[in-house]
Amino acid sequence: MASSRLPLLMLTAATALVVSQSTIAQTAVSPPGRLLASNCFQCHGTNGNGPGFDTLAGKSARKLFKEMKKYQSGKEGEGIMASHAMGYTDAQLRELSQWLSQQQR
Repeated sequence: MASSRLPLLMLTAATALVVSQSTIAQTAVSPPGRLLASNCFQCHGTNGNGPGFDTLAGKSARKLFKEMKKYQSGKEGEGIMASHAMGYTDAQLRELSQWLSQQQR
């Protein structure tokens, strides 16, 4: 009986190892701003090089943050960018701005 449990035990251990390695890899790979940029993908791309709208990649993080704060305040109107900007905290806007500024044009 004990020998018939060995393959199941080995499979369980292997599965646990794969799951833990996968979790570690996902944590290590995704910077905070990258996930936040997923909201921008249709117009600007998640790396800031979108299909026809302003290229955000490589712009100053400070400038990007200031632009988003303008949208958030309503000074730039009530368009889609204002709606998106209102969904972020200042900390998230900083992370997003930092991510986009580090992307290559």
